[in-house]
Amino acid sequence: MGDSAATNVLDLLGADAEALLRHVCKVPKDALHLPGPDFVDRVVAPSDRPPAVLRSLQQMFDCGRLGGTGYLSILPVDQGIEHSAGASFAKNPLYFDPENIVKLALEGGCNAVASTLGVLGACSRRYAHRIPFVLKFNHNEFLTYPNRFDQIFFASIRQAKDLGAVAVGATIYFGSPESSRQIVEVSQAFATAHELGMATVLWCYLRNPAFKKDKDYHVSADLTGQANHLGVTIEADIIKQKLPENNGGYLALGTKDNPYGKTDKRMYTELATDHPIDLARYQVINCYMGRAGLINSGGASGDNDLHEAVRTAVINKRAGGMGLISGRKAFQKPMRDGVTLLNAIQDVYLSPDITVA
Repeated sequence: MGDSAATNVLDLLGADAEALLRHVCKVPKDALHLPGPDFVDRVVAPSDRPPAVLRSLQQMFDCGRLGGTGYLSILPVDQGIEHSAGASFAKNPLYFDPENIVKLALEGGCNAVASTLGVLGACSRRYAHRIPFVLKFNHNEFLTYPNRFDQIFFASIRQAKDLGAVAVGATIYFGSPESSRQIVEVSQAFATAHELGMATVLWCYLRNPAFKKDKDYHVSADLTGQANHLGVTIEADIIKQKLPENNGGYLALGTKDNPYGKTDKRMYTELATDHPIDLARYQVINCYMGRAGLINSGGASGDNDLHEAVRTAVINKRAGGMGLISGRKAFQKPMRDGVTLLNAIQDVYLSPDITVA
């Protein structure tokens, strides 16, 4: 990337630039398995993943503007189920048509597009060979009254294979009453996906009303870090997690009379600080020190989307993460603006001036 693109990233960071670009993390980068062009050979190949899974992962790493870097830029669109189609696409009705979702990922230079069985199946013969497909096979059904939150299967792993997907994705609501069932279901599905040669991506989300207290601890580094650790335990190849915004979720939720989880004060003093890059690095170290790549998202859509997206990318990259997954910020805009946002994120990972802290 040329100087003008690097300068644009700095401009977009604005007042955050110095604090983000000069930070040194508590956990040194030498302890991590960092992204790079040889990530599959160096990190994944010695594992128990079948050769076909290595090939599928490499397809994702080789596609798009970040092809050959070891970083990922993924467009995810399953909000038509998760948030209702009307609420998701009213700003930009062209995305009711699945083909336009795939076109946005292609024109935006993404490594892959992640979506539902219906979206990917509707245009698989035209596009599955042009951009890697990630089939998200479970979703929160958001029509039952009153609304409830439970990830249920909308597709089978065989259907993902048949439509040409190179990977499957799933969400687990860790901390919810349904999480035990979801862990078992997704673990079994991931094992089948690996047997069929597909990689696995896990959205490691927290969901429990008790996690909202003085702060929203759904985005606490200690709790999201443990969710990540559970995700890599069931052999997710890539972990998708919200960017952490605070820490101390265990401490806030537990009391003497009603303890919650297990902690060690060194989690908060030696493994992290309150700096956003340290908080994200804590998520990375819980992904087996980066053996499973961490891709982040963060923040609701709004007027400062470009700034927030670039800021999130800088934090993820400097923390040792593998990339960004950006949905609503990209598709709830005219396609040209969505492409601009995706490219700005990718410029962070292409910049030699933005290094791992």
